[in-house]
Amino acid sequence: MNIILLGPPGAGKGTQATQLVDSRGMVQLSTGDMLRAAVKAGTPTGLKAKAVMEAGQLVSDDIVSGIIGEALDDLSTDTGVIFDGYPRTAAQAESLDEILSARGRTLHHVIELEVNEDALVERITGRFTCASCGEGYHDSFKLPKVAGICDRCGSTEFKRRPDDNEETVRTRMAEYRAKTAPILPIYEARGIVSRVDGMADMAHVSSAIASILDTSILDRPQA
Repeated sequence: MNIILLGPPGAGKGTQATQLVDSRGMVQLSTGDMLRAAVKAGTPTGLKAKAVMEAGQLVSDDIVSGIIGEALDDLSTDTGVIFDGYPRTAAQAESLDEILSARGRTLHHVIELEVNEDALVERITGRFTCASCGEGYHDSFKLPKVAGICDRCGSTEFKRRPDDNEETVRTRMAEYRAKTAPILPIYEARGIVSRVDGMADMAHVSSAIASILDTSILDRPQA
């Protein structure tokens, strides 16, 4: 099972990808993480990427495709893959088709976590963490049981991410829409796009994604 999991920052995409990795043994391929790993490992494509980045240039689609190809070559063909951060353009979608086909793989699903922008702004701007142990809290949904004291470790120091502000969140949403707009019609034409309410509670979202994946497995012709 090979899928693309889409969703703007704060939609819970990372959480759901982790769930799929843990529950189904899938592998999450994040282009950013893979690029850094390939550069560190000194792979052929990683060396090309390092030279480009050191020159202050953007990494080309060919290099990103090479990174993905190397990652897939290290996996058995029956290992399910979650693509994260790729593809983002029509050209990359075409490249992904070629990469998968060359390795006997097929893209089965594109799952988008839909969000309400105003509610997402509230979700992100209200979150904060304990500066000591990292326990997460929220102004509206999860305050410490005793004001100003961490439930887990008793610390009185808390912190917020500097980019968890309304302007940044709305900018990210606009960027997300701009990046996904070119690729969704391609996959919608194939009938492989599904949408899940990303604003629902985590368990409900996980269940909805599982239902999509399990239904397609049941629909496969039996040998």
